[in-house]
Amino acid sequence: MSRWVRLEAAGILFDMDGVLISSIGSVNRSWRRWAEHYGLADAATLSVPHGTRAIDIVGKLKPDLDVLEGLRLIEQMEIEDEEGVHALPGVCALLETLPSGRWTIVTSATFRLMLARLKAAELPVPEQVICAESVERGKPDPEPYRRGAHLIRAVPGDCIVVEDAPSGVAAGVAAGCRVLGVLGTHEEAELRSMGANWVVRSLEDLRAEAGPQGVVLGLKEFG
Repeated sequence: MSRWVRLEAAGILFDMDGVLISSIGSVNRSWRRWAEHYGLADAATLSVPHGTRAIDIVGKLKPDLDVLEGLRLIEQMEIEDEEGVHALPGVCALLETLPSGRWTIVTSATFRLMLARLKAAELPVPEQVICAESVERGKPDPEPYRRGAHLIRAVPGDCIVVEDAPSGVAAGVAAGCRVLGVLGTHEEAELRSMGANWVVRSLEDLRAEAGPQGVVLGLKEFG
């Protein structure tokens, strides 16, 4: 049975793909084209880890390749493939109710790709963001979410991370944040096993308003 939970936080740190934006079709098509370009075995069925920086995936899939060359190609492929890229349910309404400066995006996408996807989905771009180039170590390392908390002038423990991927949940937990898991790309059990404090079906099950600490959230927890 679902239940409503009330939370207070200094701010919200959103992952992008799978949380704010649906882009899985573009991701899969682009990486399979990339793999075919470089002659990888089983390119037609390639599945890459969700929530991981492209530069890290390139290094694992083809370690003999100049990683920047491989990164430039997959970045351009994903930017050009906008088919099916759209805002997920509840996202637009939620972002409109969040206090200015109390939220940001912490994504494994490059800055160029992030801008392209937010434009395709007709979503606002925060004044400052954390993207692939912002960090030395990507998720599941805690660095992205620690930097995200710093951007909104908060300590990680006062922030809530919103994630759909196990690697992102792990990053938020390691950073010392509370983590809200969103279903869509992974199962509830996967998100909870990595330490998600709560899980919702989508951001339609989230309400927000300004609060004494920054943000008050009401969420309808799944389960």
